[in-house]
Amino acid sequence: MIIDVLMESLRTAVLVTGLVVIMMMLIEVFNVTSGGRMFSGLGKHRIGQVLLSAFLGVIPGCMGGFASVSLYTHGIISFGALVAMMIASSGDEAFVMLAMFPDKSLWIFLILFVVAVVVGLLVDMFRHRFEGCHSMSVHDEDVAADHNHSHRRHFGWKRVVLATGVLVFVAALLMGLLEGDEADAAGGFNLLSEEWMYWLFAALSLAVLGMLIFAGDHFVEEHLWEHIVCHHLPSIFLWTLGTLLVVGLLTTVFDISTWISDNTILMILLAALIGIVPESGPHLVFVSLYAAGVVPLPVLMASCISQDGHASLPLLAQSRRAFLTAKAINVAVAVIAGFVLYLFN
Repeated sequence: MIIDVLMESLRTAVLVTGLVVIMMMLIEVFNVTSGGRMFSGLGKHRIGQVLLSAFLGVIPGCMGGFASVSLYTHGIISFGALVAMMIASSGDEAFVMLAMFPDKSLWIFLILFVVAVVVGLLVDMFRHRFEGCHSMSVHDEDVAADHNHSHRRHFGWKRVVLATGVLVFVAALLMGLLEGDEADAAGGFNLLSEEWMYWLFAALSLAVLGMLIFAGDHFVEEHLWEHIVCHHLPSIFLWTLGTLLVVGLLTTVFDISTWISDNTILMILLAALIGIVPESGPHLVFVSLYAAGVVPLPVLMASCISQDGHASLPLLAQSRRAFLTAKAINVAVAVIAGFVLYLFN
């Protein structure tokens, strides 16, 4: 059983790290090729940041959340925008909700989006943006290469290692090696699963591979290798793997479903607290119980607001303080929203 937990944690850590790194590379490409103009405008519009991040969060799965975390750790969006994403996101549970009660889930997603925007704007009134990473700047070498329309390029070992890593990741995605047991059991192509997103990211990874072939040496070595691979990748992978291992081992010892009672108020508090866990799985208990009519909407809503699946794992790797602060806000909002719905239900 411990071996199973280790293998599943390793698989998920590789998947999460690969998706985050691919998105970081794409952000670097867009930022440099636009001379820094693409994201500079976003940084001036606080409402736009919150709306965009909340929209990314409400997209089923964790990919939109990874994108928001990447933008936040690069200092492009505000802390309030990050909180909005974490409130709007339901992680992988969103796919299950769409499959089990599609009509109600769409209304739930809409409520999550509205709550996320309101809370995100309120948070930004009291907290400035996080300036944890300043490597999104466009270097003089990038500007000179753009003006001269020339890029010094040779296939050194760093470029080869990056290209090989992207190729291996694409192959793993297309062959289904990084999919969980649930995807394997489902079989076929299902729009209510993350399989289509794996294909999307495989295509994006191929775009990154093409960029690796034609980009200049400075961009590959400074922006991609030094900034993303050396600075971000190790911490993202190690923190993700460590967190998943701890959660996996704990869930083998404690059965969370046995904690559930008929007390709605206690269930709201329990759902909000379990939402602190940056993992998809424990929260499926509340989705299943709601679908079966065992627990009311306030309990499910508290779970959805508090938890965000794997989306916040990269944030845990980059800034523990930001992670804990955002999670504290999420839990508080989840409890308040759950109690309000309970009173009006």
